[in-house]
Amino acid sequence: MFSQRIVATYHVDSDASRIADRAKSLAIEQSVECPLEAVPDPELLETIVARVEDIAELTAGRFAVRIGLASATAPAEPGQLMNMLFGNSSIQQDVVLADVELPEAYLHAFGGPRVGLAGIRALTGAYDRAMTASALKPQGLSPDALAGIARQLALGGVDLIKDDHGLADQAYSPFAARAVAVGRAVREANATTGGRTIYAPNISGTLDDMRRQLDVIRTEAIGGLLVAPMIVGLSNFHAIVKEADGLVVVAHPALAGAARIAPPLLLGRMFRLLGADATVFPNFGGRFSYTADTCLALAGAARNPWAGLKSCIPMPAGGIHVDRIAELLQFYGQDVMLLIGGGLLAARERLTEEASQFVMKVAAHGKG
Repeated sequence: MFSQRIVATYHVDSDASRIADRAKSLAIEQSVECPLEAVPDPELLETIVARVEDIAELTAGRFAVRIGLASATAPAEPGQLMNMLFGNSSIQQDVVLADVELPEAYLHAFGGPRVGLAGIRALTGAYDRAMTASALKPQGLSPDALAGIARQLALGGVDLIKDDHGLADQAYSPFAARAVAVGRAVREANATTGGRTIYAPNISGTLDDMRRQLDVIRTEAIGGLLVAPMIVGLSNFHAIVKEADGLVVVAHPALAGAARIAPPLLLGRMFRLLGADATVFPNFGGRFSYTADTCLALAGAARNPWAGLKSCIPMPAGGIHVDRIAELLQFYGQDVMLLIGGGLLAARERLTEEASQFVMKVAAHGKG
């Protein structure tokens, strides 16, 4: 099943005179991790040792190195796949994991999004426009206070409301109490307006913790969940995705910047591969330093056709304000979910009105 090679592309800083040796060392590091003289079986040299497929100069002193990795070393388990792609080499300061070409067997094994972009449109009824999202914050508020904010956002018609990723199981806002209070507030608001707002509480902790939290989500008929894959671990993230079938899984990028993996690959393709239905990422021109090109490539990686996997909806965030809606929809197109948190929450007692304005401005730029 996994007989083909995985082709990983690394961006390597090196003198031109040393890049061939550097690429060979990288191939060894990401496969047998020992001198070739220490490999006792000639067949292993042929089948297990990674191969340098290509070296191309990107700019002076920077090269794209394509390496073919034996898929036999990386069964379809997220942790081991990432280990063989970038385990030891992630410690080397001159290497970035830029792209990965996976045999289709991996795509079938991991499965990709279960709900996906089209499924979220069906759940929210947002067929002919971009979608909207907001976040519950700040830290320190009680479950009832957060539920009050959620109620206002849902009354304003926001499509998806997520916990701030920093909300976990703190004493001032225990997960179960928060999920119950916010879930009920959103349902009541939906009943009032006829809306279909989805709530995604943040699950965290050990795998056992997250399973208990998932039980609360199901019991309360909550439609989604937020997970930070790099915080909980990619293997745990994928396990939760499989158990949360039918719920909208939103992936958060916390800690993703700690690894030198290209954002379009990690937040776009890999999170999608492992089952994210929506992926949050820092928008250009906000609080973070992603470029417009990086954001556009990430959005494409999340939603473009990929061997039958469902599309994952990109969720640009991080300092977005309502006055950028027209610009961002022209940039990303309609298959996007704009996430405005603090820019709405600052309205406080006028939050419902501001949320409604947000939704109407997005709808005004719809497909129809």
